[in-house]
Formats: sequence, C-alpha cells, structure tokens
Amino acid sequence: MPKVISVGVGTPPHKLLQEETLRFAREMFSSSFSDIERLLKVFQNGDIKTRYFAQPLDWYKENHTFEEKNEAFIHNAVEFGINAIKECIRENEFLEKTVPVEEIDAIFFISTTGLSTPSIEARIMNRLPFSPHTKRIPIWGLGCAGGASGLARAYEYCLAYPKAKVLLLSVELCSLTFQRDDQSKSNLVGTSLFSDGVACVLLTGDEATGIHSKKKRLPSIKGVESTLMPNSEDVMGWDIRNNGLYVVFSRDIPSIVRSWLGDQVKGFLKKYSLTEQHIKHFVAHPGGKKVLKAYRETLNFSEEMTEISSHVLQSFGNMSSATVLYVLKEFLQKEIIEQDYGIVTALGPGFSSELLLLKWEV
Repeated sequence: MPKVISVGVGTPPHKLLQEETLRFAREMFSSSFSDIERLLKVFQNGDIKTRYFAQPLDWYKENHTFEEKNEAFIHNAVEFGINAIKECIRENEFLEKTVPVEEIDAIFFISTTGLSTPSIEARIMNRLPFSPHTKRIPIWGLGCAGGASGLARAYEYCLAYPKAKVLLLSVELCSLTFQRDDQSKSNLVGTSLFSDGVACVLLTGDEATGIHSKKKRLPSIKGVESTLMPNSEDVMGWDIRNNGLYVVFSRDIPSIVRSWLGDQVKGFLKKYSLTEQHIKHFVAHPGGKKVLKAYRETLNFSEEMTEISSHVLQSFGNMSSATVLYVLKEFLQKEIIEQDYGIVTALGPGFSSELLLLKWEV
C-alpha cells in the first residue's frame, strides 16, 4: 500500500509569543468590547505558547487591501513552499538520499488562505527543476481538513499509479486574512488561534524505485473516508467580501465533535474489523484545546493519545490544513512498533471530516 516517506516544513520567519499576540488583540479590539479582559482569556486558555507569521507584527496593525494581502500570499507561498519541498526531498532525518525533483510524478497543492491562477505549485515548478510533465492537482477550500484530504487524494493517486512519487504541499498563511476592521468575537477568537504554516509530504506507490529511507518502519495508508455533514455550511469557513476573507468559526465545533465524529470513526474502523482499542497512534489535527478534549471524550482516548497534537498546537497554533502534517512529521520521527495502527483525522468547512487508517510496516 502507498507509504508516507518524508515530511518537510517551511515555517515562516516571524515567531511570536502568545503574550505578544494578546497585547496586539487588546490594542485592536478594546474599543469594541467593554468586557475585553474577560474575552482576552481565550489567549491564555487556548494552550498556545508560540506561533509563526509571514509578516512582522506591525504589518497587521496597518490597513491592507485584499489585493495587497493576496500579493503577499502569492509571494510568501512560493518562497515558503520551495523551502518545504527542498526540506522534504533532500537527504534528511527520513531519507538516506535526496529524491530528485525531476522524479516527482504529481504534486497536490492545498490551501484556503489565498488565491492564485496560475496556482502556487505552477509558480514553484518554474523555480525548481520539475519535469514539465509533472501532474498538478491544486485543491482549494477544504480549510482545516485539507491536509488530511490531500493525503487521502495523494494515496488514491498512488494506488492508481503504483510507480508514482507524489508530493503533497500545504501552504496556509492564515494571518494574511486578518481583517483589522472586523470587530466580531469570531475574529477575536481566530486571532488567538490561527497562524501560518507550510508542510510538504512525500508519498510513494508500491512499485516506486530509488527511495532510500532511514526509517525501519513507515506508515502505510490502508484506507480513507470522507464525510460531509448535511446543511452545516455555517459551522466553519469564510465570508468573502470586498475586503477579503472574513472568518466563520462556530463555538459549537467541540460539541459537534463529541456528537458526530465518534460514530464516523467507529463506522470507518468497522470496515477493517477494527475498533478504537486497536488504534495506538492518533494523528489528529489540533483545531484547538477544546477540540482535542472532545476527540478524547468521544473516542475514549487518554491524554497521551493527543500529546503530539497538543505539542504542535502549543508550538505553532492552528495552521489550518498544514497543522496535521506537522503532527504527522512528529509521528514519523518516532520508531513505532511494526503492525501498529494509527488514524489521521481532521475536520473542515462543509462541515466535513477526513479519516485515514495507517499501519506501520517494513
């Protein structure tokens, strides 16, 4: 079955402590809320310590047009994307030998935080020596579910083309969507949570050659499942207006996880004659501290099962689709017992879930 071989990241350069972003939010929102100090507790209670951004903090204090923000997205997405691809395919902690970019058969590009036609992977292909015949599959609009969805679609490509070497590139520059004039509570909560991240994953089909892994065991993808909740468009997403993208972020997401996701996971595992007790590794997109708690409650998992997701959340915040790929990288760094099962999960606009079953194999 198709395997995950390597993960590289292209983390943006501007690192901020959560205390710094709290002071920024106080300055931006205090005139609109009489109880601002109570609302600002979301910064302290969210279990985030540091985040990374594409621009310095002062940039976000100024007004920028949709055009200016999108131009910044295109420029930074290309630069950070190149860094993540190079990190993913070079000789590194996962690979004994660099995989030439010319050997990549297809590249899936995932984003929800900026617009570009030609799409970002095409621009990158003009900067790196990809084959001109490399297939391009840009996917937009899946939000936080996009990293897991991209993995699933890349897996399906490798099933169809077992000799393939495929890249999945996720670029999410959430901070560039910040709306200085949006004084809603959703924007305040989003300001406490979202950040910028870029990740690239190398996957291969069963018959791919020339791959020299340093890892004794790698996660094979055994199956995937996508699920859409009917009539739930208002749970998560963007309102697209003249000034750009305005965040839609329901406070009900943790309760939806508790009431809805558990049955999805149980039904998915049942197809493979498995239960939650068979799952040893939980590669979860950390939508937030409350979402991770809801995962544990609905699936009867211990805190240890979400330890890596919690660490990524603390260190990087919610980077939309890229976040679960940062979590996947940390799992790939571990020496996991052969035949152990894991599950990848992420939730996104729609409202939707994406599930992938992993098994660590030689």
